[in-house]
Amino acid sequence: MARRERDHDRTAVQSRLSAQAPQLQGEEYSVAARLGSEKNQIMDTDLTARAGAPALHPHIDDYYGRRFNEVDRLGAGALGRLERERTKELLSRFLPAAPARILDVGGGPGVYALWLASLGYEVLLIDPVTRHVEQAAQYGTFAAQQGDARNLAASDASADVVLLLGPLYHLVDAAERAQALREARRVVRPGGLIAAAFISRQAPIVEVAAQLGANDDRIYDILSTLRDRGENDFESGFTVAYFHTVEEIREDFATSGLDEPTLFGIEGPLLPLLASRLVDDRPDYLEAAVRAARLADDHAALLPASAHLLAVTRAPGLRA
Repeated sequence: MARRERDHDRTAVQSRLSAQAPQLQGEEYSVAARLGSEKNQIMDTDLTARAGAPALHPHIDDYYGRRFNEVDRLGAGALGRLERERTKELLSRFLPAAPARILDVGGGPGVYALWLASLGYEVLLIDPVTRHVEQAAQYGTFAAQQGDARNLAASDASADVVLLLGPLYHLVDAAERAQALREARRVVRPGGLIAAAFISRQAPIVEVAAQLGANDDRIYDILSTLRDRGENDFESGFTVAYFHTVEEIREDFATSGLDEPTLFGIEGPLLPLLASRLVDDRPDYLEAAVRAARLADDHAALLPASAHLLAVTRAPGLRA
């Protein structure tokens, strides 16, 4: 690490990558059990303090806790709004009727939890980042609890829905991703819904190129490494992350003992245009992007056209 810090040439590359490809910094990445009277409070259980609970990677904690404010990401720019609205649209196809109990695992500062609570769902947001839990608790319409997707405090079969709209692309180790999915399977009722988001392997290439970052030879080399390995070098500006192929998503579910998920592309084929930021002030292009994404979202050949993929399945047992 010290050697890299002394390498001024690489630092210059990283600075250009951060400036030309802010999506790698998170800007465009572009994703309650028995609430009772605790609905507007931070719940007391802290999974990160439990014996044997997995530790949050310190770079992730620093990135979201100090360096990057996630709270505005899904409202800043056309691409963030596209991801938000399309995620809501896709989830709405599968959610049971309210009131149902939803665990929003890795729910960040609460963008989706707030929406779900407004629809009458009983929502518990769980996130390992203290700052996120504090931000989410300020809404007062759902419970927020500090915890980790790999070791949930919730009881077996205690939720109707488990959402994992962030944790699985911050777990580089396939075994840890499988553990998070097994935990989702454990806490959801038989036949309950499990929906997980992934960042596609092609996302960095598409988004950085759309902002002309790929014209730099050194940035091109970084993108080539991401394409081949999937694991993000968090010195690039974004934090610890893993970018999935479609096959790897299916492998993660199979390893966890879940049925093969149905996959949907979230942003759709107009991703490069919106990623360019050239049409941030053009609502007509955002509408066109939403419509194109609807047409393409379950088309196998077009899945890699999206930056984010949503995988949906149900836990073994009785069906809803």
